[in-house]
Amino acid sequence: MQKIFVTGISTEVGKTIASAIFTEALKADYWKPVQAGDLDNTDTDKVKRMISNDKSKFHPCSYELKAAMSPHAAAELEGIRIDRFHINEPETENNLVVEGSGGILVPLNDEDTMFDIIMPDYKVVVVSRNYLGSINHSLLTINWLLHKGYDVSVLFSGEANPQTENIILHKTGVSLIGRIDEEKEFTKEVVKKYADKFEGILKSL
Repeated sequence: MQKIFVTGISTEVGKTIASAIFTEALKADYWKPVQAGDLDNTDTDKVKRMISNDKSKFHPCSYELKAAMSPHAAAELEGIRIDRFHINEPETENNLVVEGSGGILVPLNDEDTMFDIIMPDYKVVVVSRNYLGSINHSLLTINWLLHKGYDVSVLFSGEANPQTENIILHKTGVSLIGRIDEEKEFTKEVVKKYADKFEGILKSL
């Protein structure tokens, strides 16, 4: 059974699209442990709309917070404290795709970060998108995970930038899942196209 944790080097780099593609490719269950903001159109809602198969199940978030902020700050606004021990992986016999919130060191509270809910048996896919500073953000994220002993792969999103991508791959040595190109819209059909493309790679992680 595959368990894949999807993280990113920053916000808005393509984690949710990647999660939808992986969920479709593996006919996996999907789980977003912490949702912060946009509760009328959560990442779970978005992934549901992009999935074609009828096997995937969508598990409830452990925390749903109103403000589109770092989880620790959004929780504080609501007078609660996120307890990472209340973030429990859903029971399933299916493959599981877990989408993180922001990057790996986004705080959940004064002590814990998103990294602290990545279980030892998870394969981690880092979504990297080219922008000024993305090399540094990518190397910091990937090398931190490697240092902690995780099996890490990278997925690039957006327009290709060989100079950026080649140096990230060279300096980390991690495997490449592939690329999600710029698309006008990520429909079920587009997601299925990428799912078919990445299926074999994902199953071999």
